[in-house]
Amino acid sequence: MTVAPASAETWREWLMSDRPQSRRQASLGRAYGAWRAFARNRLAMAGLGIVLALLLMALFADQLAPYSPTVGDLRTTRLLPPSAAHWFGTDDQGRDILSRIIYGSRITLFVVVLVAVLAAPIGLAVGTIAGYAGGLVDAALMRITDIFLAFPRLILALAFVAALGPGIENAVIAIAITSWPPYARIARAETLTIRQADYIAAVKLMGASPGRIVLRHIMPLCVSSVIVRVTLDMAGIILTAAGLGFLGLGAQPPSPEWGAMIANGRLYVLDQWWVAAAPGAAIFVVSLAFNLLGDGLRDALDPKGVK
Repeated sequence: MTVAPASAETWREWLMSDRPQSRRQASLGRAYGAWRAFARNRLAMAGLGIVLALLLMALFADQLAPYSPTVGDLRTTRLLPPSAAHWFGTDDQGRDILSRIIYGSRITLFVVVLVAVLAAPIGLAVGTIAGYAGGLVDAALMRITDIFLAFPRLILALAFVAALGPGIENAVIAIAITSWPPYARIARAETLTIRQADYIAAVKLMGASPGRIVLRHIMPLCVSSVIVRVTLDMAGIILTAAGLGFLGLGAQPPSPEWGAMIANGRLYVLDQWWVAAAPGAAIFVVSLAFNLLGDGLRDALDPKGVK
């Protein structure tokens, strides 16, 4: 067992050692190298900053929002333009748009996190099992995957939400059901390469079962690729959720969901442009941030690019 050094310079040398003395040192060294590669990408750091700001905004919405997101005054504050009192203006119900955007970040994060938690493990499991088993199992699982990939995500999500009924929970389930196929494709491609490795053959000779090989030795190696794809898909997930909200199949009124806010603002887009422009800008900025973050993670987690 190795002892970690004390000074910062020695820490850096210890982490970047070409000959790590323990598994812990090797793991920390890989993580540090990935972080250095990520930190060199200024756009990726900007994306990370925006995502962290979104997370903080959702956590402290009660303290940050100046007004109630669901209650307004139709007589005095209806459709007011942006001002010092209402930075993003008010909507047709007299509600402060900035407050609704701040609270809407909670719904956005709720959708993104739940879809990632539901879809990524399904795709990872399907892809690794198909790639390792091969034969009829691989053919059957990949044909099911192809069926899901044959339809645009939003159209397929609309079909599932129409069957399940409107609501944010059903929208999350529908988006998750339509999001796992790309992860299965990536995991299968990784597994087809990994299963031919010498250490997999060694594990087989030691008597490990196929289930243990997939769970303990193949899935962990596919996780980084799936994480990158999930991060890049966050923008698509947000747009799909906003599309369902725009059509009235996502979060129901008076929830401050960004897509539903745009749908409400389309009636006033010519004269009171801020009603639709503010939530549209929020969707654009957050989607761009996740794309920048995903690009940075892809470069950082590439073994050929980490130095």
